[in-house]
Amino acid sequence: MSNLLRLIGRRLIALPLMIIGVTLLVFFLMALSPIDQAYSALGESASEAQVEQYREDHGLNEPSVVQYGNYMAGLVHGDFGTYGAANKPISDLIGSALPVTLQLTFVGLIIAIVFSFLLGVISALYRDRWPDQVIRVFSIICIATPSFWLAVLFILLFSSTLHWLPASGALPAFTSDPVGWMRRMAMPAVALAIPVTGQMTRVIRTSMVEELDKDYVRTARGFGIPKRVIVARNVLRNALITPVTVLGMRIGYLIGGAVVIEVIFNLKGMGMTIVNGIQNNYTMVVMGVVLVVAITFIIINIIVDMLYILIDPRIRTV
Repeated sequence: MSNLLRLIGRRLIALPLMIIGVTLLVFFLMALSPIDQAYSALGESASEAQVEQYREDHGLNEPSVVQYGNYMAGLVHGDFGTYGAANKPISDLIGSALPVTLQLTFVGLIIAIVFSFLLGVISALYRDRWPDQVIRVFSIICIATPSFWLAVLFILLFSSTLHWLPASGALPAFTSDPVGWMRRMAMPAVALAIPVTGQMTRVIRTSMVEELDKDYVRTARGFGIPKRVIVARNVLRNALITPVTVLGMRIGYLIGGAVVIEVIFNLKGMGMTIVNGIQNNYTMVVMGVVLVVAITFIIINIIVDMLYILIDPRIRTV
């Protein structure tokens, strides 16, 4: 059986268990909240009759186990439920927030991949020389710098002081306003990418150094093959296996970090949606958002697993 199919199969088997675990955890944690969901939806001026009717309509008077069962039954049919006094569909809320989070995660990922690849390769090729030393110090600084702290510094410098980039406001559509989109996305994406860039630079450097020390590289050099040809044709491809594995784990950090960065930069993504859901005790909103984020992470990791075929054909079959 193909190793790739095994990897994908394990992810798919774990998916239902993950859904149950995530929804159980969020549901019962939100049940401990002192905020009354009915008053959050209707306002403090709502009458007792209105509040009671809201609770009855939304099943809030039912035992917690029954409420959870009703939610899971709806989820099987693709129904995430409703929220607020207007009973707005949660699926619409997630549908507008998820693209913002995915855009931020994707841009941060691209920045991290490009710069960590360049820095890691240069550091390995100039091992123990001054470019290597500078890049190693830089990568350590990046690793030690939290994204949320960088975000605050960027806002103070580029928005409040220099007035170069906006720190709040709606995210324009890339198709209609690409310049505005890039200006709005620049600070949060860079703040999100810098710690991952430092981590991946270290991983790529280590993997490249290990590959450069192998016998086939010395043999090829002995036959007079230029080093740049060996690196381009063999070393880079073989050295990327470990970084791709690590990158799959770092994607989870990027998604989680994007949720925090969105709140700092007031981006209307999944992070802001979770915060609003917690503040108003909209249990179904929080459950839906966390569930979609978790499933997105699983899907992205399956895609990363599929990249192994392109990098290392040896894992295609057993």
